[in-house]
Amino acid sequence: PLPSVSPAADPAVISPQDPTLLIGSSLVATCTVSPESHLRAEDLYWTLNGRRLPATSYTTLGPTTLSVALTRLNGSKQQSGDNLVCHSRDGGILAGSCLYVGLPPEKPVNITCWSKNMKDLTCKWAPGNEGETFLHTNYTLKYKLRWYGRDNTCQEYHTAGPYSCRIPKDLALFTPYEIWVEASNRMGVAVSDVVMLDILDVVTTDPPPDVHVSRVGDLEDQLSVRWSSPPALKDFLFQAKYQIQYRVEDSSEWKVVDDVGNQTSCRLAGLRPGTVYFVQVRCNPYGIYGSKKAGIWSDWSNPTAASTPRSERAAGGCDPKGGEQNTTLRRELKQFFGWVKKHAYGCSNLGIKLYDQWRVWLQKSHKARNQVGKDPST
Repeated sequence: PLPSVSPAADPAVISPQDPTLLIGSSLVATCTVSPESHLRAEDLYWTLNGRRLPATSYTTLGPTTLSVALTRLNGSKQQSGDNLVCHSRDGGILAGSCLYVGLPPEKPVNITCWSKNMKDLTCKWAPGNEGETFLHTNYTLKYKLRWYGRDNTCQEYHTAGPYSCRIPKDLALFTPYEIWVEASNRMGVAVSDVVMLDILDVVTTDPPPDVHVSRVGDLEDQLSVRWSSPPALKDFLFQAKYQIQYRVEDSSEWKVVDDVGNQTSCRLAGLRPGTVYFVQVRCNPYGIYGSKKAGIWSDWSNPTAASTPRSERAAGGCDPKGGEQNTTLRRELKQFFGWVKKHAYGCSNLGIKLYDQWRVWLQKSHKARNQVGKDPST
């Protein structure tokens, strides 16, 4: 028979092996070398994450055992644990242990969910205590149908950022879901509050497609914006409201037009002549199948650019009255917008007709002013 080969004994053993400790706690670890290694306690030293620990923290507990005392431990530098290693005098590694120093997870908070076109459900959350447990912490999103469902576990994580998960299909409509998040690490488990939601209350769509921005004849202060409603909206009963934002080419500040309502076109007025504008549109489907919830805004469409016509009047040049006309135009615009605020409701009503009405009003007020200004004796 073949001689039985005994496996070579480890040169040393560290105790405790891979402990989990609360931040601030202390630890005494021992390194015991095997007789075959012919080493003694005085031939050993300790390192933590590659740094040699001071000999003042060592105690010899026997001819072949050296201990080290660690006090007031900080959170682990890496989630895979801190490396505590026992070395022989020549630097050789005899044994190692991982210290996991951290905190138990806190209960996850702020769970929010949305359903893209009623096809899926994505939820995100925030870890408690800013998520810093110093230990690898696992988050699991659980969900079930409220009255008769069994617990399900979400599988597709990090789809919308670090603390998120997507449930891709097979969702029930007209039935509330219970949704919660469990956080676990080596030190414990924490469970969020349960959120109750109906898919129909959290629907969002793709951004509106086919956004076109065009000039309005030669009007140097206006642009017309048109778009289509997102295709998914055609498949279910809905009300949609839209929002537009626009900015000047060389600015990063967007101006939001909030009162577009459910129309798919809008006129922007009061713009600068001869200027490139970027325009984006987004959609909020609400009141789906009579849902009472406010709905969720889609992402913004990709920016679409167009420029207003150059102003003939603001050209300046040799015309000594150029600057004067420019201020007249500015004053007129200011007056127009003051008047619009009083007489019109929102972007959708801002049309040529309104501009004409204002012109008539302006002429009347000019006439009245001129008559008042005249000396009746002349």
